[in-house]
Amino acid sequence: MNRLLPVAAALALTALTPAHAATPPDTLVVAVSLDGIISLDPAESFETISTGSLVDTYQGLVAADRQDPRKLTPQLATQWQPGEGEHSLLFTLNPQARFASGNPVTAEDVIYSLTRGVKLNKTPSFILGEFGWTPENIDAQFVRHGDHQVEIRWVSPIGRDLALRLLSAPVANIVDSKLTQQHATEGDFGNGWLRTHSAGSAAYQVRTYIPHEALILEQNPQANPAPKLKRVLLKNVADPGTRRLLLTQGDVDVAYDLGADQFAALAHQSGVKVASFPSGLIYYLGFNTQNAQQPALGNPALWQAARWLVDYDALANQLLKGQFQVHQSFLPQGFDGALENQPFHLDVAKAKQILSQGGIQPGTRFTLTIVNQPPYTEVAQALQASFAQADINIDIQPVAEAELWGKMRSRDFQSIFIYWGPDYIDPNTNASAFVYNVSNGPKTLAWRVGWQIPQLSEQTRNAAAISDASQRNVLYTQLQTEVQQNSPYVVTLQGQRQVGLRSNIEGATQNLGNSLLFFDTVSKAQ
Repeated sequence: MNRLLPVAAALALTALTPAHAATPPDTLVVAVSLDGIISLDPAESFETISTGSLVDTYQGLVAADRQDPRKLTPQLATQWQPGEGEHSLLFTLNPQARFASGNPVTAEDVIYSLTRGVKLNKTPSFILGEFGWTPENIDAQFVRHGDHQVEIRWVSPIGRDLALRLLSAPVANIVDSKLTQQHATEGDFGNGWLRTHSAGSAAYQVRTYIPHEALILEQNPQANPAPKLKRVLLKNVADPGTRRLLLTQGDVDVAYDLGADQFAALAHQSGVKVASFPSGLIYYLGFNTQNAQQPALGNPALWQAARWLVDYDALANQLLKGQFQVHQSFLPQGFDGALENQPFHLDVAKAKQILSQGGIQPGTRFTLTIVNQPPYTEVAQALQASFAQADINIDIQPVAEAELWGKMRSRDFQSIFIYWGPDYIDPNTNASAFVYNVSNGPKTLAWRVGWQIPQLSEQTRNAAAISDASQRNVLYTQLQTEVQQNSPYVVTLQGQRQVGLRSNIEGATQNLGNSLLFFDTVSKAQ
């Protein structure tokens, strides 16, 4: 019976309520699409909403500073120093830190968490693979010095600064090893249970998750400091128009992904406001170069022509009304070394010439898979129209976000228009996704589009190994230029994250490294 109570509560809260209803004073109600959630396990989560919520349920040894995410701040570790070897760090843990269960955070939890992340080998494990860790060698990479000190070692030629950045990624979050192991079955390291539960030490814990309906976060009784509100309810509302209506009626406190027209309309309505935050998400058109049904997708002439068939300015300033900005390199603005030049614009005549010289036949057709939410539908229709001017036909395939990720990860697509977000604030986070694909290596974004780049992959590794920031920036400039000019990606936009809020919402912030609000600072004026 007890298990049914949170489910019933979630269903009651997700039901439509009368106009101008007030949400509970101790609860933040968020309208958003939850269709992208695959897992809430930090060792597996790699989608916007699920990963965005991890900052409120888990902590790592270190974290990106909320005010300046290019800086690191202590989290479960109070300090760190070089270890015994060149490739090692010694961390001292906060002896007062507790998980939501009440269990103390110990060195054993750190070792267990990083080990399970490598051995589970889920989608984000390639980030831990940057250390040179494998399921075969991971057990030898830790030295426990009592309950509150642990030395972490790695075998890749990366410096300590990049190592710390990697440890700030969600996949390196620390889980309660005792609680997780209680729910482990058949050697899954508790993954089956953590897909719908939590075992962290941050401000909130997962109270209830009902796939495609609701995610309820409840205050962690051990949290210090405690969050401002007792709980957060993220309820699945698939239609952006309905999300806006619920916000204006007062049935929800926060609404995401409303689309440009919806946000513009909110500016003229009482009781609500629109907040804009910097975002590290970049949006790109990607071609599956290994697709057997449409070999033209592997022809560099199509990649080149596509760069001249996007009306970047119209997308950003007219269609999306300034919600996004034109951006044409894989490192987002705000990252050290990010290119901000814009060498491409709509030029149909030039695109036709490139297509003709490259042997791409008029009437060539391919399918573009997108998420069935704003801004993807609007952008896809605009791309369909501009490509048609060069006699290239696009069939739009809208799907739920989780389905799109499944198609990407199995290479079951022809082309995609989607975002990529940083996992930690360092140029390597995007370089290792866009410009790294080696035999028997991680299934990076370059692997997903089938881009064979042994030399560029080596350059990406070399850049990660350099400690001097200026030298690294030179290499990342070269990598960005190569991807910008000659790759199966057409980077088009960088978003700013707009959020619809009720007027009484205070303390709502998020930054370049996170896609949801930091819920622990949000409060409601009475």
